[in-house]
Amino acid sequence: MATRALSERPAAPAVSKSQQAYDWLRERILRQEFTSGYRLVLAAIGKELGMSVVPVREAVRRLEAEGLVVFERNIGARVGMIDRTGYEEAMDALAVLESAAISRAAAHLDAATLRRAREVNEVMRGSLEHFDAHMFTALNQQFHALLYRACPNQHLVDLTEAEWSRLGHLRDSTFTFIPDRAPESVREHEHILDLIEAGATPDGVEHACRMHRGRTLSAYLDLGEHDSPTPSSAP
Repeated sequence: MATRALSERPAAPAVSKSQQAYDWLRERILRQEFTSGYRLVLAAIGKELGMSVVPVREAVRRLEAEGLVVFERNIGARVGMIDRTGYEEAMDALAVLESAAISRAAAHLDAATLRRAREVNEVMRGSLEHFDAHMFTALNQQFHALLYRACPNQHLVDLTEAEWSRLGHLRDSTFTFIPDRAPESVREHEHILDLIEAGATPDGVEHACRMHRGRTLSAYLDLGEHDSPTPSSAP
């Protein structure tokens, strides 16, 4: 009977070519293999992936909706360049969305998830001595995701994740340019967790999360010269 039941299970749906192209392109943009301004030649990408231009174009349109790709007349598709104003606006949008999501998630976060968030934050703290901005950013996103994904409003979660995607390729550089911000970020994470565990009001949690995001934005904008800051490798 068990064998029959297993054999009768429907096969997992095949991943579409458009989805394959989307995943392939998005991964390379977020890993900065395709940096800001990089031109995306659809025919060449299709040849690389062994598919026609049609699914590649569909994938690029999805990435355009996320802000990771832009189209320019007589040029075509290229990886988006977020300027100072664009970065500020995107970070402001993420502050609003993510803070709202975490404030609504607070009552639904169980002890295991909060413990895991503290563990991630401790790894971030331990990484400060031999600072790697890319690793720190990956851990930072993991920490935030543990909190906002518990939000019962899935649409709000989806919007938050879309904004994380929009900022992904630039966000991976942020702590390189403002390494002094990294220790402060870890301390603020701890404060947010303390508030949630103490049963703070949703407004209190939301305010702390907005301040946390706002301080990172302010530190980045205080560099004064967005296009040519001098990266640092240690906090």
